[in-house]
Amino acid sequence: MSRPLIGITAYLEAARWGDWVREAVLSPPSYAKAIERAGGAPVVLPPLGPRSIGDYVGGLSGVLLAGGVDLGAGTYGGEPDERAPEPQTHRDRFELALAGAAIRADLPILAIARGMHVLNVAQGGTLIPWLPEVLGHDRHGRPGGVHDLRVSVSSRLGKAVGEHVRTVAPHRQSVRRLGGGLLAVAWAEDQIVEGVELQGHRFAVGLQWHPERGGDNRLFAAFVEAAR
Repeated sequence: MSRPLIGITAYLEAARWGDWVREAVLSPPSYAKAIERAGGAPVVLPPLGPRSIGDYVGGLSGVLLAGGVDLGAGTYGGEPDERAPEPQTHRDRFELALAGAAIRADLPILAIARGMHVLNVAQGGTLIPWLPEVLGHDRHGRPGGVHDLRVSVSSRLGKAVGEHVRTVAPHRQSVRRLGGGLLAVAWAEDQIVEGVELQGHRFAVGLQWHPERGGDNRLFAAFVEAAR
């Protein structure tokens, strides 16, 4: 049986190799390795523009919206926060268009960290651009800080990872208002949303943490099986 082709979103950044410094398409290998271990065939999608999106959606079996720099506040009608990193508008435009096309095509989607925010905004949701301002603490943003999360056992996410997850996933942007059709399925102790699913879709799961960095590949297996 052929492996389902899974597209992974990526950075477009200046990179150095040898004596060269050039713009390059970059993706942490952990995403591709997790997809391959789960039985998929990973391909990296350069965020060059919307013209190829129809071909991607027509040729891929699933889309992984990967982590990265926070979305720009303009994508959801918010006010920029000067403490947030400079947005990558080219990547924002590309991924929001890709997410929308994948949703319309009922293509399986796994949305990780920034990817969950892309999924939410693509469905008309909004984000908190600087979470410490809202909460009065930075426990979510501390490198190495541990989160104990509660997951709905009836959700696709819960069936893959269980009712409780302990994870390290620093972030300073978070879901504020859920987009249309999205349901919160995982929460931190302070009720910040850490996982979402799109109702009525074949498989569209978003999560705030990075499962590709650990040894538990069950969520990738469920994603690839849906793509198959």
